[in-house]
Amino acid sequence: MMTHLTLNGDPHRVAPGTTIAGLLADLGLDATKVAVERNLVIVPRSTFAAAMLSNGDALEVVHFVGGGQDTDTWTVAGRTFASRLIVGTGKYADYATNAAAVEASGAQIVTVAVRRVNVTDPGKPLLTDFIDPKIYTYLPNTAGCFTGDDAVRTLRLAREAGGWNLVKLEVLGEARTLYPDMAETLRATEILVKDGFDVMVYCADDPIAARKLEDLGACAIMPLGAPIGSGLGVQNPVMLRLIVEGARVPVLVDAGVGTASDAAVAMELGCDGVLMNTAIAEAKDPVAMARAMKLAVEAGRLAYGAGRMAKRRYADPSSPLAGLI
Repeated sequence: MMTHLTLNGDPHRVAPGTTIAGLLADLGLDATKVAVERNLVIVPRSTFAAAMLSNGDALEVVHFVGGGQDTDTWTVAGRTFASRLIVGTGKYADYATNAAAVEASGAQIVTVAVRRVNVTDPGKPLLTDFIDPKIYTYLPNTAGCFTGDDAVRTLRLAREAGGWNLVKLEVLGEARTLYPDMAETLRATEILVKDGFDVMVYCADDPIAARKLEDLGACAIMPLGAPIGSGLGVQNPVMLRLIVEGARVPVLVDAGVGTASDAAVAMELGCDGVLMNTAIAEAKDPVAMARAMKLAVEAGRLAYGAGRMAKRRYADPSSPLAGLI
């Protein structure tokens, strides 16, 4: 059984026996730079390591920010991020290029696949040598899994290898389209949530399926914009908008982005973020494309917040026609 808390106003789960110090470590927070209030009582920093968390605890974790600062952040599974762009770590020419692209993108989360260790060449460079998991949040995914059982097994191995509870689930239906098998996805989501994972789920652009995933405990919904690796852009904006309007958890477009304008479209629909890999990795200049994607996500988010003008069937002059010479 997990211990259920309220953390900064949102539901949160931790393993039984977790202390405040353990919670802060799991969140990647420096205990010397935050203050913690539990059930309206300030907890002395010197007692963090001994302060055991209990069911029903309400925690507020605060720190200092610049006065009047307008930061546009989003939160998933109790973790707050400034960047709304998540990037992958596959298909790059080498790890150095991958690392440079990640830095240019401004992303704070990177997806990582779980693969067998190359026992014949244990000295081969590793992703962690180039993209530091202490700086970036690693998001283990189940790329290449075609059954729920394989996906669950993969993520349990990922948690054992790196201690990661925040994961991305994808269960594919077939190799040709890489479209999600929603029956297996729902089944795997239920298992993983009960197993204590915080599950971000790749899914069909289906509002009903999205709601079912939420009801099962998914911490983020990730509908595809178009088939994985296709670069076709957002093909079903109507359904994505409906998913966003009905969601109680973050919604991120996952798959199909080909260029910066696609990322902007996804954000203009009100999505909380965009995940991409091929669009950056297969660009002629991955680092430049990563920078373009960063700016596109920021621009799309800003446009969504600003509120676009109404569409009209006919022209409407920008300048008054009265008084023309």
